[in-house]
Amino acid sequence: MRTSRVRVLVVDGDLTSRRHLSRYLERNGYAVECVDHVNRALERLVSSPPSLVIADVTLSGISALEAMRSLAPEARLIAVSATSHGRTILKATRLQATDYLMKPLKDEELEEALQGLVEIDSVGVSLGKITPDVPLSKIAACFNYSSAPVLVRIGEIAARVADSDIPVLILGESGVGKGVLAQYIHSSSARRHQPFVKVNCAALPRDLMESEMFGYDRGAFTGAVDNKQGKFELANGGSILLDEIAEMSPALQAKLLHVLQDQEYSRLGATHTIRVNSRILATTNRRLENAVSNGEFRGDLLYRLNVVRLEIPPLREHMEDVPALCEYFMQKYRTRYGVDESAELPPRLLKVFCSFPWPGNVRQLENVIKQFLILREEELVLRNLLESAPGTPLEPRREFSPALPEQLSSPALHSLSLKDVAAKAAEEAEKEIVMRALNEKQWNRKGVARELGISYKTLLFKLRRWGAQKAN
Repeated sequence: MRTSRVRVLVVDGDLTSRRHLSRYLERNGYAVECVDHVNRALERLVSSPPSLVIADVTLSGISALEAMRSLAPEARLIAVSATSHGRTILKATRLQATDYLMKPLKDEELEEALQGLVEIDSVGVSLGKITPDVPLSKIAACFNYSSAPVLVRIGEIAARVADSDIPVLILGESGVGKGVLAQYIHSSSARRHQPFVKVNCAALPRDLMESEMFGYDRGAFTGAVDNKQGKFELANGGSILLDEIAEMSPALQAKLLHVLQDQEYSRLGATHTIRVNSRILATTNRRLENAVSNGEFRGDLLYRLNVVRLEIPPLREHMEDVPALCEYFMQKYRTRYGVDESAELPPRLLKVFCSFPWPGNVRQLENVIKQFLILREEELVLRNLLESAPGTPLEPRREFSPALPEQLSSPALHSLSLKDVAAKAAEEAEKEIVMRALNEKQWNRKGVARELGISYKTLLFKLRRWGAQKAN
């Protein structure tokens, strides 16, 4: 561990704990100062702010941690405590604590918490960051491709709260990866072998939402011929993701609040209650505080959900991640679309991608990579991308005549827009891939659907649209 006398302030009322921390840190090259009282810690922070503060939450209290954070905003903070209460953890994470360790402290846990925090250069001390090639582990970010400090921090906090049962509210524009982060939290938790159930609150009609979420008993309404489990029952023991929760109706918000408070509810038409043990994760692309002010969202429900709040920035705010994302998606989809493993993204495309504003964020970038792998037409992809965000300062246009498939080069297509032509080209390429896969698998449609990463129902729909049938 390379440190070159980085200054650390230890705030702990327990003599044994102070001695343990002091010996361990000094042995690893840190310059350590220990205090046993909050007031003395605040004096040190004013006179000579350290690079790292290790503070006992039990001694300091959350209000003292807030004071420390305000006096030394640049210092990294590791909170330690003898308690694992979710409320204490969430308050520490809101104060941007880098880590939360349980007493008695173990050397290996300290090493893990300190690793990667401090990096020394020739000028002095600068706080380091986890590099994108660090594999996923208990403290690694789920955005393991990223070198952006804000995403690294989000991943660290997500990993720390994963094993608790407290709700997590994930904010961000559409396409930034809110669902990816929610899945990561579930997969990193003790519930990872239990169901992960997603409910899209924006996609379901409001009159069906309650029955989908909470189920119904036979005879609850016309057409209810059998009992039906709701999403909360299906997620019992696991996690439930409420995607775009801001779109939930006020009546359903009240019932959800009851579930959060009492962990029980009744199906539609039922006379008995059902107890559930589901960890709630929620996402939204709206500011819920504004929705509360406008009377569109319950303030008490926001209070219950807003325990740990993680906000993912749009892609345009961490453009340094675009090359790594491009490589990741190229690797992911080469095989799926039958492209040679050696195929690379053209340098000109990558250059444009690194300056494009990406209004659709990571999801849009992923779709453009898919489009390139299917069409293999650099100019066509560039034109389509330009049309998706008019006015974007891309490279000057070059004259080109893309070699379209024969079935797309007829005179009838000359009046179509470029976007229509691209869509037709993508459709033909997709059809060719699907038909080749079906022939290779002797028309095992379920197997082909799994291989292509689409649902069986979607595959049948495409085959009907194309009028495709197995040859006799």
